[in-house]
Amino acid sequence: MKCFKAYDIRGRVPDELNADIAYRLGRAFARTVGEGAVVVGFDVRRDSPVFAEAIARGLNDEGRDVVDIGLCGTEEVYFQTFHRSVAGGIMVTASHNPIDYNGMKLVREGARPISGDTGLRDIERLVEADAFGPPSLKRGTVIRDHDKSAYVSHLLGYVEPAVFRPLKVVVNAGNGGAGAIVDLLEPHLPLQFIRVNHEPDGRFPNGIPNPLLPENREATAAAVRAHGADFGVAWDGDFDRCFLFDANGGFIEGYYIVGLLAAQLLEKHPGAKVIHDPRLTWNTIDMVCEAGGVPIESKTGHAFIKERMRAEDAIYGGEMSAHHYFREFAYCDSGMIPWLLVAERISREGVPLEAMLLERMAAYPCSGEINFPVEDAQAAIARVMNVFKSLSPAVSHSDGISANFGTWRFNLRSSNTEPLLRLNVESRGDEALMRRRTLEIGEIIMNGTNS
Repeated sequence: MKCFKAYDIRGRVPDELNADIAYRLGRAFARTVGEGAVVVGFDVRRDSPVFAEAIARGLNDEGRDVVDIGLCGTEEVYFQTFHRSVAGGIMVTASHNPIDYNGMKLVREGARPISGDTGLRDIERLVEADAFGPPSLKRGTVIRDHDKSAYVSHLLGYVEPAVFRPLKVVVNAGNGGAGAIVDLLEPHLPLQFIRVNHEPDGRFPNGIPNPLLPENREATAAAVRAHGADFGVAWDGDFDRCFLFDANGGFIEGYYIVGLLAAQLLEKHPGAKVIHDPRLTWNTIDMVCEAGGVPIESKTGHAFIKERMRAEDAIYGGEMSAHHYFREFAYCDSGMIPWLLVAERISREGVPLEAMLLERMAAYPCSGEINFPVEDAQAAIARVMNVFKSLSPAVSHSDGISANFGTWRFNLRSSNTEPLLRLNVESRGDEALMRRRTLEIGEIIMNGTNS
């Protein structure tokens, strides 16, 4: 089925995803996970409550009880799944996809991800066959519990609110679900919040919440400058990612936040392991080693990162795409914990965020991720490697292709969900070299040149 992707379910409504498919998903999920209740939550999209109700009906028809946690973020489904020790959780969300899309993210007990190689294909086959038969004689029930207090308490456990200074923080929920959590955290912290696009609104009057797009960053940046804020935070719709802005309104690449958070967590857990993705690596490796930790590379993607974190018992994992994973959060990603840690560090050290990162950004300038629409990604990669093979790079094929030239490196990998080739380039302290190589590789990809 077209809506079943590598890591989750996503599709255009109603031709690729609809309430009937959601109902069948509920029944298939019940037959795939262990015994017990299932947590169900949904994002702000207008059809998300309808899909959540259909999923709950499917679960009930299989005899499963449903814990309905209502409007929430993806990480709240993760939290409630491991906090309640239930069989699994389903989040109805399309995150930052276009307004006519929706989707689901699935986890089993302990908030372990269900993806293509860990059960999602089995669920897909059951949904497609639609051979469930009549409902169970003993239907399950729906328990509505929208109390977020345990989740909020858990978030506050990562920091020491007593050390917080009265920082001024711009928060841009993008009319998604993050605003409600900011409001619940506010009484516990001496922070002054400047709210932008705060109210949840599935019509997304200010655009789809995707701060990775440069055109979606200006509202946050402008508010930081206008209010003289200490830093800014923006989230995607289901707030499993957060994006940070410095006091000048400058957008900070997620790559540098990975190293910052790793070093901060290693202060409390010396010698611990940190997982990172292969797209941009040098700064993270440098900061982790400097802090006495052990950096370990993993293939890109939340399922791979979480699996490797569990295997290594890593304290933290970070991807340059602004996904941050925490051992005490059942190895899951959170868009709330990172900015709380940053606020704590700014408060403790009395140093602006940009000052913390200026040296790191100069030491390892990077291109950020650049997407190229291509029909044949492998042919494009082959063209790039053909041009640079005479420079004898150290090559890794662990995730796409990474080429290390000593003073600079790049990673090229195909998107799992779109016909795109994703490029990341970094150098050792030479921004001009990084920019020149980025332009050169881009021209080879798009023009097929070999110069």
